[in-house]
Amino acid sequence: MTNLRYGMTLPVQGQSRLMAETWEAAAGPSELVRVALACETAGFDNVSVCDHVAVPRHLAGRMGTVWYDPVATLGWLAAATNRIRLLSQVYVVPYRSPLQTAKSFATLDALSGGRIVLGVGTGHVEAEFAALGVSFADRGRLTDEAIRELRRLFSDEWGGGAEAPDDLGQQPRPVQVGGPPIWVGGSTAPARRRAALLGDGWLPQGPPAIGMPAAVADILARRAEAGREGEPFAMGDMSALFVGEPDWDTGRSCVAGPPERIAEFLVGRAAIGVTHVQVRLRSRHVSELEDQIGAFAESVIPLVLRS
Repeated sequence: MTNLRYGMTLPVQGQSRLMAETWEAAAGPSELVRVALACETAGFDNVSVCDHVAVPRHLAGRMGTVWYDPVATLGWLAAATNRIRLLSQVYVVPYRSPLQTAKSFATLDALSGGRIVLGVGTGHVEAEFAALGVSFADRGRLTDEAIRELRRLFSDEWGGGAEAPDDLGQQPRPVQVGGPPIWVGGSTAPARRRAALLGDGWLPQGPPAIGMPAAVADILARRAEAGREGEPFAMGDMSALFVGEPDWDTGRSCVAGPPERIAEFLVGRAAIGVTHVQVRLRSRHVSELEDQIGAFAESVIPLVLRS
């Protein structure tokens, strides 16, 4: 039995001109909740939101400037949903103090009843780092340090129980023991190393240059070398899909066709070691996206489970 888990990076909240569907430009909070609830009803594992503080003008033509704040948006989605996990894909941890990040995500975990997954990344927009007064060149080191510090801060109210007089307590505490799982985003070799050695999961951001099978094998080998192969780990993937035969151009990277073809593709991802797939279901309006989510849950997931 192939028991993949599925997530979706939500539309509307992050509108990269390279990825957003046309209908998202006129959509807003109500459509965002509709899609999140459709994913929850369909039995998805998670929905996720992205992170940009401010996009420089020279990149706005490609990236757009619509990027909802992830902490505010996850808190709002926590109140609108009941079961589905809530993921940051990804939160740029070098932008903030680990103390601030721990406070935000511990609070989110408490408010959501333990449904938060902290997806982290290094960031890639140099001008954004400059605007925030953070060294772009140091972003990798800062991310590694932040992950380690977040583990300590999540461990208990006093950041691991140290006796130093300047220790600072943080409440509310996370519901999940040890704090929210930390999934590391990025497709480069440093990102894979970070995910293998420091993370509880990996979120590729675009196809790895070495290919997915080699990237997954690389992470698994690094984890084995570090003695971590027995620990739970979410091995991610991102796939554009359309259930059915489209009468419009869904793009070269989109796997479209009958449920059997989609299921065969997903079983192939599981065969290389993928455990969690972030699906991007192509659509021309929010109702079509809801229909695609329903069709995926009703006709594709059962075929994958039976394989």
